[in-house]
Amino acid sequence: MQFYRKLDSTYPAIKTYKIGLTDSGEPITLVTYNPANPDRTLETEFSKNPNTYKLLVNNGIHPGEPDGIDATMMLLRDAAKGTITIPKNVWLGAVAIYNIGGALNRNSTSRTNQNGPESYGFRGNARNYDLNRDFIKADTRNAQSFAQLYHTIDPEMFIDNHVSNGADYQYTLTHLFTQHDKMGGQLGDYIKNSLQPQLETSLADKNWDITPYVNVFNEVPETGFSQFMDYPRYSSGYTTLWNSVGMMVETHMLKPYKPRVEGTYALLISMIDILAKDGPQIKAFREAEKKSYTTGSRIGKAYPVQYEVDSSKVTIFDFKGYKGKMISSEITGQQRLKYDRSKPFTKQVKYYDNFKVVQEITILKYYVIPQGWFTVIDRLRENNIEVQPLKNDTAITVESYRIAAFDTRDSAYEGHYMHSNTKVEKSSLKMDFRKGDFLVSTAQAGMRYLLETLEPAAPDSFFNWNYFDTVLQQKEGFSPYVWEDKAKELLDKSPDLRIKFEEKKKNEPDFSQNWYAQLDWLHKHSPNYEQAHLHYPIFRIGN
Repeated sequence: MQFYRKLDSTYPAIKTYKIGLTDSGEPITLVTYNPANPDRTLETEFSKNPNTYKLLVNNGIHPGEPDGIDATMMLLRDAAKGTITIPKNVWLGAVAIYNIGGALNRNSTSRTNQNGPESYGFRGNARNYDLNRDFIKADTRNAQSFAQLYHTIDPEMFIDNHVSNGADYQYTLTHLFTQHDKMGGQLGDYIKNSLQPQLETSLADKNWDITPYVNVFNEVPETGFSQFMDYPRYSSGYTTLWNSVGMMVETHMLKPYKPRVEGTYALLISMIDILAKDGPQIKAFREAEKKSYTTGSRIGKAYPVQYEVDSSKVTIFDFKGYKGKMISSEITGQQRLKYDRSKPFTKQVKYYDNFKVVQEITILKYYVIPQGWFTVIDRLRENNIEVQPLKNDTAITVESYRIAAFDTRDSAYEGHYMHSNTKVEKSSLKMDFRKGDFLVSTAQAGMRYLLETLEPAAPDSFFNWNYFDTVLQQKEGFSPYVWEDKAKELLDKSPDLRIKFEEKKKNEPDFSQNWYAQLDWLHKHSPNYEQAHLHYPIFRIGN
């Protein structure tokens, strides 16, 4: 912070802003390079140069991975001094250190696999959250403040600087672009067919090799690996929802610190140059996507919520690795992986960087959110989603979801016991909504954010992040000695239900031997069973 304060006070092109708060109690520091507008405030940062193309760099989300922190400090210093030239049509902004709490928790040991620097911060933030799992669920002040910062800037390009864990290989630099199929459309094609090759060529011209992020664990890379899928919990997956071209830089943990920082610096320069050249194209693609959201032309169409690797499409490239083999461990006596750096190789490897859609939903016109779910409304408002309160009590015919099935983690994950593989059953019903409940149009710039958070089947939906776990618990039950008599009355009055009940007992031996399960089944088929149980409390209207 002292370094940036000195830059700010010395060079008019550099400006620092304090934005929001983090869990540490300290605000996020945004540093900007904008020589065309020296006397600016955050409100006027973009006003004098509307045709610039904006790059936002995030640093220190994992403060034990500080390569980007130092590379960005060097870059902004050199730009301010005129040692390097930032193209005039590029606006550059950087988060100095996103995870301030983790940065203050300094040590020299927690990065067990990493080769320097001498000391660094810790992965967890002030409340021990991994902030690169928090962008969509926003448990932390950091994520809530980042939303404010990101939407204020609305960058064409976003870069998040990291250091990798994983295999051993010859590269110092690896890239992790947002998955192009998930980005979709012209922007997805641009990332795969233009941006990635341009970056690789630009760095090769500077004698920097780079490879796709080596997505393996305790295996040798030459057997092949898939692209990492950056869901919206991750920074680049989150920025994808508003069509920023995103990537994570992953330097190799086992390389010395100096070349890791220098490589990050070189990559940032290359991306700035690409943005200066391709900015008009990227901006046009973004505007076209935004228009398709805001005009409502996507309503009634399919939206993918689940992907899997498409193994029928393979990218082959030359990979520079080290020979690895399994040897006997002197500690465990079992087999362990050992790399031999005296035996480098270049081999063709299979890279699975194509994903196919395995589940879709249909985009409808509106969501209806009862006002009691105010935490959901808070998240939407933080992300510039327009919500409209109902002016009167209103009966509306809606599409309703019932949670039919889901899996839940056995261990804690980022403050949650997260759900997955969520399945829903749909029905249409007329419901009474109260004055003050919220109507939310999907025809807005944040359409993808709405779908990814409010559709339960989406991997990072609010449902899967436990926002609605109270509906999973049945609040009212029955006493068997009372319900026995009422259940008999129910069966006597409902011949069709009796037939289903008898068939279930006949076809399911376990059920026929379990008296409580039988009473519970009848209770769930009676008017006494509460409607709220497993009833997803967000509703959809109109196609």
